[in-house]
Amino acid sequence: MLILCTNDDGFLSLGLRVLANAARRLGEVRVVAPDREQSATSHSLTLHRPLRVRNAGDGESVVDGTPTDCVILAVNKLLERRPDIVLAGMNHGPNLGDDVLYSGTVAAAMEATVIGIPAVSVSYAGDRYQDIAEWEPLLTRFLSNLIQARHFPPSTLLNVNMPPVSPKDVQGIRVTTLGRRVYSDSLLRALDPSGREYFWIGGGVTSWSGSSDSDFHAVADGFISVTPLHLDLTNYPLLEEIRRWSLGL
Repeated sequence: MLILCTNDDGFLSLGLRVLANAARRLGEVRVVAPDREQSATSHSLTLHRPLRVRNAGDGESVVDGTPTDCVILAVNKLLERRPDIVLAGMNHGPNLGDDVLYSGTVAAAMEATVIGIPAVSVSYAGDRYQDIAEWEPLLTRFLSNLIQARHFPPSTLLNVNMPPVSPKDVQGIRVTTLGRRVYSDSLLRALDPSGREYFWIGGGVTSWSGSSDSDFHAVADGFISVTPLHLDLTNYPLLEEIRRWSLGL
């Protein structure tokens, strides 16, 4: 089995090392990852400049582009054959609810899904990133069970979030839906030392909403959250209603 590992935290991130080490116990691993942090780049492509790739040895490559760029380059040019599965992560921080619309890690898995390759995005929902290495044994077992049992429907990826607890305290696994995250006061307006105005997006207060089987509930309860994400964004229940609207010109 050939496994492609990538991420959005950059080639040197601890989470990527842990994911790749866990994957090496399951098959042949190739790492193709961005040369720097690409968090919140979503599904962006690099179209207006050339991409450069550096061979880092041991089947690993560094790309000066986005996570989506990495998957496209790996599958079409860098790997000797098509990977059997793409693993994205292990992300430093959660990818819950609406986060999946912004995450470069989830987007890498989405790109693999678009191409027709089974894909999983994995995130650590805590903030003690130095503890991610402790997850390697559990992550290995989890991925092993997933790969052996996997039946990926077309256009679907699995978004996995590890709870912010010690691996020995994990309560189990829940298959979940996406919650909704609402940010308040997340836009800072200030002046730089030269007196020029600037804006900074990020921070603020977060509140969650969603059903009892939402991903954020599972993670808060100490469970691993596994959410199947479908790439078809069509709101099918509304199709007939909107077709009845008077939209003619």
